[in-house]
Amino acid sequence: MSTKFHAYATSAPHAPLEPFTFDPGALGPEEVEIQVSHCGICHSDLSMLDNEWGISQFPLVPGHEVVGTIVALGEHAKGLNIGQRVGVGWTAYSCLSCHECLSGDHHLCARGQGTIVSRPGAFADRVRVQWTWARPLPDALDPATTGPLLCGGITVFSPLLQHSLPSTARVGIVGIGGLGHMALQFANRWGCEVHAFTTSDSKEAEAHKLGAHYVHNTKRDVELKKIAGSLDLIISTVNVPLDIPGLLGTLAPKGILHVVGAVLAPMPIPAFGLIMGQKSVSGSPVGSPTAIDRMLAFSARHSIAPITEAFPMSKVNDALDHLRAGKARYRIVLVNDQS
Repeated sequence: MSTKFHAYATSAPHAPLEPFTFDPGALGPEEVEIQVSHCGICHSDLSMLDNEWGISQFPLVPGHEVVGTIVALGEHAKGLNIGQRVGVGWTAYSCLSCHECLSGDHHLCARGQGTIVSRPGAFADRVRVQWTWARPLPDALDPATTGPLLCGGITVFSPLLQHSLPSTARVGIVGIGGLGHMALQFANRWGCEVHAFTTSDSKEAEAHKLGAHYVHNTKRDVELKKIAGSLDLIISTVNVPLDIPGLLGTLAPKGILHVVGAVLAPMPIPAFGLIMGQKSVSGSPVGSPTAIDRMLAFSARHSIAPITEAFPMSKVNDALDHLRAGKARYRIVLVNDQS
C-alpha cells in the first residue's frame, strides 16, 4: 500500500511553491523509493518552474540533485539494498532496451524521463526513480554537499570522458559559477593546464583557489588574443551569448568548444573558424549511470566538492529567490526538515 508523499509544488509558471501532498501509487517493479535527506537546487529547476523550455507540467515538484536513503525496492530492482545511501540526478528512467541504453548511453535514451519532467521531483520527503538511476554514494562524500555533483557535477565531468581528454591537455572553463566552479576542480585534478574565463576581476583569486592556473577577463579583447591557438578543449558553462569566433580563435588545431550551458539564442559559428584548424563544436547533457559512478569515485578520491549554501526545505521559496537574485555561491542545497 502506498503512503502519502509531502512535497513543495507550484501550480503555474512563476508562482511560489506551496506544501503539496500526493499519493504516488503502488511502487513499480523497477522503482526504488528514496527518503530524501538533501536536494540541491539547479538552474534547470528554475527553467522548469518558469516553463522556459515549454515542457513543464503543473503542479510541478522540482528537485533533481538528490541525496537520500533507500526505503523500498520494487521486485525487479537490482544491485541495491534497503538503507543504502544513494544519489539521483536529472534522469529518473531509461528503457534499458534501445540502442543507446544497450551501448551504455542511457542518458541519451529517446524514452528517458527526467526526474522532474512529467513526474514529481525531490523537493519532498521521498522520491521514486528507476533503480538504474539511484547511484550508490562513496562513503567519503558528504551528503550535505554531494547533491550538486549529481547534475551540475556530471554535466561538466562528462566532456572529459566524452573527448578522452589526456592529462596533458590545456582546458578552458567559461564561467566561474554553479557549473564552472566544479569544472575547474575536475580539470585541475585530471592533470590539465586550466584556464578560467570570467567577466569579473573579483573572481580571479577564487578561480585560482579552485584550480585555475590562468584567469582571463573576456571583457578585455587582448585576453583571448594572448592565448590564440593554444587550448585543446573549452567547456562553456554559461547560459548567455558568447564571443564564439573569439573562443574558437583560442583553440589549438583539432580543438573543441564544448557547450553545456543552455543558451537559448542561436550560436554564431563562422565556418572558417572551424575549417581552418579542423576545430569542432559539441555539446552534451548529464551522463550515463556509469559516468556518474566514475564522477562520484573521482570526486571522493580527489576530495572534490561543490561550494554550497544550505537552506531548510521549508524555506524553499527563500532559497529560490536567493538563486534568482544571483546571490548563490555557488550552489544551494535544501536540507529536508519535514517531519
